[in-house]
Amino acid sequence: MTHLGFIVASYALAILVPIGFAVGAARRLSLARRRLAAIDPRAAR
Repeated sequence: MTHLGFIVASYALAILVPIGFAVGAARRLSLARRRLAAIDPRAAR
């Protein structure tokens, strides 16, 4: 019996979860910057 599937799945999760968090954080940051620029024109500098 091999555990290769479980090992591959754990490595895939260890790579994909942080990437997903990073993408989500980048999207939230972009949205926050756009909202700030809409209410404070000085923030566009």
